[in-house]
Amino acid sequence: MRVAGIMSGTSLDGIDVAIVDIAGRSVKTVAHASVPYSQSIRSQILAVSNAQCETAEISRLNFRLGELYAKAVQETCARKNIPQESIELIGSHGQTIYHKGKGEYANTLQIGESSVIAERLGIPVVSDFRTRDIAAGGQGAPLVPFVDHILFTSPTKNRVALNIGGIANITVLPRNAKPEQVIAFDTGPGNMVIDQLVSVFTNGKQTFDRDGHIASEAYLNKRLLDKLLKEPYYSADPPKSAGREQYGEAFVAQLLKTGMALPDLIATATVFTAATIAMGIDRFAPDTQEVIASGGGVHNRQLMVQLEAFLPNCRITTTAEFNVDPDAKEAIAFAVLAHRTWRKQTGNLPSATGAGHAVVLGKVTFGSK
Repeated sequence: MRVAGIMSGTSLDGIDVAIVDIAGRSVKTVAHASVPYSQSIRSQILAVSNAQCETAEISRLNFRLGELYAKAVQETCARKNIPQESIELIGSHGQTIYHKGKGEYANTLQIGESSVIAERLGIPVVSDFRTRDIAAGGQGAPLVPFVDHILFTSPTKNRVALNIGGIANITVLPRNAKPEQVIAFDTGPGNMVIDQLVSVFTNGKQTFDRDGHIASEAYLNKRLLDKLLKEPYYSADPPKSAGREQYGEAFVAQLLKTGMALPDLIATATVFTAATIAMGIDRFAPDTQEVIASGGGVHNRQLMVQLEAFLPNCRITTTAEFNVDPDAKEAIAFAVLAHRTWRKQTGNLPSATGAGHAVVLGKVTFGSK
């Protein structure tokens, strides 16, 4: 079955589309493309994320993103010379604007109207993956570990699948791991804090630290780093999840109040990200032999250098070694999860999310043709 996965994450850099052919446990990537958000759309998403805002703005943006997602699939097909009619199903993660995975009133909200996607493309859409897991007592995240287990489990090596998006998360894959043996959780910030600081430093001219260049020429503030690492989240047992609620504007505002030079804050945030990833691996997967990284963070050379320094006993590589584009893994994952839903099969790992049991994820919007 040919399925398109659509992913737009907390980095707010744009829309990733992956088109894959799925047969049993075989997942073959046919095409992948990224369509960047305009600065206007990015600003609108930030305006409705974790803040007091007009419900009219959320509703309007929900439909607008549906249009953009549909267009991104069309552009990917045109760019890669793939007949749109060959796609039989779409899995759309949506844009998270709020996520509270713990507590009595745990909830989550992803926007990007599936009815618009189905209407424009005439293809069934699976969306709203996280809510069913929360309803079953889980945190609604992380969901990608289900696919990590399929793609990267080794019969001989203890591995960790690491994704460095806006938030960093790991999937612990012991050798020959059964699904119930897999644990996964958000380690803390990925690119999110770095990106926000770079935007402030460059007055919005840059939205990320290309190749880690700014961080590589600045200085680490060890005192600030030590203070940041004392946050109880990093030593808390999984399941646990994080998002813009923890590492958004309020967090960055506190960093800016230190009065430190912005390049030094960027350098410190880069080490902070690497350190929290390494802490997660050291504490909950101490026997790890290989770390398989994906996400935009793999392109930040300074971040990857720091990660290698923190994990000297691990071989660190990327999903490219396994024929999975590091920028496409999460879009691929939601194509696979959509396929599971279409077949009425469960798609969460309770050992990763904390759900009381495995559930079929998402909601299906049927195509118009």
